[in-house]
Amino acid sequence: MAGSANLNVMMKTARKAGRGLLKDFGEVENLQVSAKGPGDFVSRADKAAEALIKEELMHARPTYGFLGEEGSEIEGDDPTRRWIVDPLDGTTNFLHGLPHWAVSIALEHKGQIVAGVIYDPVKDEMFYAEKGSGAWMNESRMRVSGRHRMIESIFATGIPFGGRADLPASLQDHARLLPSCAGVRRYGAAALDLAYVAAGRYDGFWERGLHAWDIAAGIVIVREAGGILEPLHPDGDILADGHLICANEPIFETFAKIIRQT
Repeated sequence: MAGSANLNVMMKTARKAGRGLLKDFGEVENLQVSAKGPGDFVSRADKAAEALIKEELMHARPTYGFLGEEGSEIEGDDPTRRWIVDPLDGTTNFLHGLPHWAVSIALEHKGQIVAGVIYDPVKDEMFYAEKGSGAWMNESRMRVSGRHRMIESIFATGIPFGGRADLPASLQDHARLLPSCAGVRRYGAAALDLAYVAAGRYDGFWERGLHAWDIAAGIVIVREAGGILEPLHPDGDILADGHLICANEPIFETFAKIIRQT
């Protein structure tokens, strides 16, 4: 797809950041067995990736705002446009040498996500979309899955860790959903979960308490691939509270009814 100038900037920047992270990822295995461990190294890699992304995007569009995971928010001279960036979604996977993580870049205009890029450097898969132009993975148009039966569908989610307050609700979700479906996956990178729904690899996804940078790019990618994506609670604000649910159209209503019983 021939994208806009903004989308081209986003894709170029994601690839550049991804190359640096991929090189750093090659060092993680060696660090796993060191006395110090890989934690500090990965933190530096994460911050360096965000610094690179910020420099590239702000150079290309100096009037836009910027919100990133690792730094403070920048208010742009243009109050209607803002970059929303996760330089390394799936940090825990990266830390443990698991090859499932991504760079996520979104563009917000007047409160709406209008373009998104999710790049998986390990697999060299670039998921991207612009509002009104469809969703793509590399050179192929993406569509959500066409499955109509819950029992044939697989779903993705995140499972809260470290005693988070939403763990009981998550466990209750699983208790209701698992008897009705073909399985639930927890791969540890929300941006890729959303990209995989858009690509038809998952039939649906839900999670609570995510950050704007985890999901912003995925919102437009899922919707442009034909998926339904809503706040987990009908009156919620996805970017503000981070609670969302999405699926293909045939199973969305049934899936959402099961999850929303809390």
